[in-house]
Amino acid sequence: MSVLLLATYDTKAEEAAYLMGALMALGVAAERCDISLHSEGEHWEAARKLSGMEAAAARALDHVAFAPQQGRRMVVAIGGGTGGQIALRVMRALPIEMPKVMVSTLPFDPRYELADNAIVLVPTMADLTGLNATVRQALDRAAAIVGGLYHATLPTGRVAVAPSTGITALGVTGPGVDALSRRLKREGREATVFHANGFGGAAFARWCAAGAFDSVVDYTPHELTRLYVAGVHTDMPTRFTAYRDLPRVVLPGGANFIGMGEPHLMPDAYRLRPHYRHSPLFTHVQCTPEEAARCAAILGAALSEGRGPARVLLPMRGFSAEDREGCAIPSPALREAFAAALEGALPDHVPVRRMDAHINDPAAAEAAAAALAEVRAEATAKEHA
Repeated sequence: MSVLLLATYDTKAEEAAYLMGALMALGVAAERCDISLHSEGEHWEAARKLSGMEAAAARALDHVAFAPQQGRRMVVAIGGGTGGQIALRVMRALPIEMPKVMVSTLPFDPRYELADNAIVLVPTMADLTGLNATVRQALDRAAAIVGGLYHATLPTGRVAVAPSTGITALGVTGPGVDALSRRLKREGREATVFHANGFGGAAFARWCAAGAFDSVVDYTPHELTRLYVAGVHTDMPTRFTAYRDLPRVVLPGGANFIGMGEPHLMPDAYRLRPHYRHSPLFTHVQCTPEEAARCAAILGAALSEGRGPARVLLPMRGFSAEDREGCAIPSPALREAFAAALEGALPDHVPVRRMDAHINDPAAAEAAAAALAEVRAEATAKEHA
C-alpha cells in the first residue's frame, strides 16, 4: 500500500521532496503524481489557465483510476492557490472513505471545496515558495498526520450502512434535534446529524447518495433560503432530492430566516429587516412571507418526487429559536405563508400535519420520532408486499 503525493512539481518540487522524505522516514511508501500546468513559466491568460487546471486534474484522475482502494492507502497534496484547487478537484472525485490530507497556504475559503468531503487540512502559514523553518515544521506535521493515518486500521469498503437516520440541524433547532436524537438512541437507533449552514447540506446529500442512511429527518431545511433567497452556500443541487427514495420526515427548521455574515457587510435591504446577531460572524435576517412561500413551493416539488414514504410536520408556534413571541424574529404571517404554500404543493400521498408547538418543543421531536416510525413501517410493508 502506498500514499499518492499530488503536487505541482514545476513549482513545489523542493517541498514535495521534503515531504516524501519525511514520509519515508516514518515507513510510509509514497509515489508522486504531478499536477503541474506545464506552462514553462509562461503567463497564461485566464481561459487558458482554467482549461489547463481542468486538464491537470483529469491527468491525475487517470493516474489514480486503476484500483485506487487496492493499491493506495490515501492521498496527500501540497498546493497554493492554483495547485491547491487542482488537488482538491482530484480529491473530491475520489471515494468518500479514502483518507485525504491537504497541505496548503489556504489562499481561498476552503468551505466551498470541502463541504462534502472529509479532507484534513494542514495550513503552512508561510507561502510555499521554498523551504524554511516554518514550512519544514508544517511539512513535518503533515507527515506525522499522514503516517498516523497510514499505519492505522482503516476500512476499505463503502460507507457503513448500519441502521442510521440522517438528520439536519442548526443551533437554532438544536434542542429539538437533540431531543429527537436521544429518543432514537433509546430505541437503539443511530443518528447522524449534519449542520445545515449552507455547507453541511452538501455532505448530507452526498452521504444520502452513498447509501449511508436508511431513513432521513430533514428537521432543518434552512438551506432553502440560502439557495433560493440569499446567503452563503456551496453548490448542492440534490440537497432536497437525494433522499427522495428513503423513508423521510420533514420539518421547517430555519426556513424563516436567511443566514448572512456580519451586519456591516449586509446589503442595506437586509439591514432594514428584523434581524439579530447569531454570533460575531453571522447574522440571521427574517424572510418575507413571499420568500417563505417560494421556498415552500420548491420544497414541496422536491418532496413530490421519489418512492420513499414521507411525512411533513409544521410546528406553527415557530420555525427557529428566535421565531417565537418575545424573541428577535417572530412572524406568524411567515409561518402561515410557508404552511399554505407547502400544503398546496404536496400531493395527497404526502400527509401534512400542523402542530400547536414550537420546533424546539419536546412535542415536535416526539412527533418527528413517531412520524419516522410510521414511514419506516410503511417502507418495510412495501418491501414485503
